[in-house]
Amino acid sequence: MEVIIIIALTGVAIMMAGAFNKPGLSLWLAIAGLMLGFIFNIRLWNTNLHLYNDMIVYDNYAVAFNALILLSSALVFLLFHSHYSPWEKHLDEIAALLVFATTSMLLMTSFGNLVVLFIGIETMSICLYVLAGSRKYELPSNEAAMKYFLLGSFMTGVMLFGIALIYGASGSFDFHDITAYLAANGNKANNMFSIGLLMLTVGLLFKIAAVPFHFWAPDVYEGSPTVITAYMGSTVKIAGVAALYRVYAYHFAAIQPVWATTIMIVSFLSFFTAVLFGLPQKRFKRLLAYSGISHAGFLLMAVLALNQYSAGALLLYAVSYSMATIMAFTVLVEVIEVKWDDQLTVFKGMGAKNKFLAFALIVAMLSMAGIPPFSGFMAKFNIFTAAAESGYIVLVVLAVIASAISLVYYLKPITLILSNDDSNAEKIKLTPEVIIVLTITILLTFVFGIFPKLLTGLL
Repeated sequence: MEVIIIIALTGVAIMMAGAFNKPGLSLWLAIAGLMLGFIFNIRLWNTNLHLYNDMIVYDNYAVAFNALILLSSALVFLLFHSHYSPWEKHLDEIAALLVFATTSMLLMTSFGNLVVLFIGIETMSICLYVLAGSRKYELPSNEAAMKYFLLGSFMTGVMLFGIALIYGASGSFDFHDITAYLAANGNKANNMFSIGLLMLTVGLLFKIAAVPFHFWAPDVYEGSPTVITAYMGSTVKIAGVAALYRVYAYHFAAIQPVWATTIMIVSFLSFFTAVLFGLPQKRFKRLLAYSGISHAGFLLMAVLALNQYSAGALLLYAVSYSMATIMAFTVLVEVIEVKWDDQLTVFKGMGAKNKFLAFALIVAMLSMAGIPPFSGFMAKFNIFTAAAESGYIVLVVLAVIASAISLVYYLKPITLILSNDDSNAEKIKLTPEVIIVLTITILLTFVFGIFPKLLTGLL
């Protein structure tokens, strides 16, 4: 619990730091708080704490995903110096909202109660609605915030109604009691419970932008400030998938026939729809939005598998995807500061004048595509293996086909980067913070691509 308290107090401290009128202080305060929380989080390994009548559960699963969330959040904060001017208004509020959103995500990985799950999701969502519109003088940012808020609010109602139905059927918000109720009924869910579970699932699928609940993602990604988009595309999606996996693997595995078909269909629709709609994209943010939708489909395959390999495969995929996404958006942040555009053509000839940025983006794209020796290859291999072990052979074959097709749009930026025409390319001066972010993400992408068992063996 001290991890959540540390991160929450960091958010409060950031708001108070704004009174001292020292630009940049809040950002370093946020990074310090996140790293302190990271250290305290690692200390909880193998403790398996159950707090507040099992409302919060700190097992190794929660510790592993919390570590990834805290690391990813810290890397995103390092980008603030490149994207936000230190003298920009409301910088402290933006930083505080990001920290509070991170605090909420820590609840989404360690809940033992439906109320805690709902509080975590909605507190995170409220922060993101505001962050999407944090550039309030820019029309696309306002549009992104409005679309995200309206659709998110509607899905909140759906999810809350689902929780109410589950409570009505089982008589409890506590997952331990709900599991006992299912066991007492021979692991058979009545209609009320099944409908409630479906509505809860819809709410969770919306948060990870899985098809058919994905329509908000391309527009919100495109309109939001690039750093906020990086946060949404990496940390937020990982927290959502981690929550979804905990719901099914830890609490509803006994009634897998009730929900497995739904998850399988959504998984298939997500990676195939995203691949097909991603092909014609000409803007990098929208391309990454559809890439994220396809990866949501692949991540759902771990939820389906539910065997001894699935949790480790999910963790490896989460780390691989988040590092590649942060890497790609870091490059985009630097390019946008010079070009003021996210058309794919802005990368043309970048390899001649910005070799480090070009190398980072190539690594990110190849890792997302699942090309060895990057971690994305081993992540897909492990998640496909886990699904195949549970008998989802057809789904795995379709996923491999979708991955092959996705190479087309992942190679688009790479071909432009390696173009001989560098007439429009400009030399970009990198800040130390950007170099640190790119170095860490590149190293982790290589290390976990060569030694995947460092992660798959943890859970």
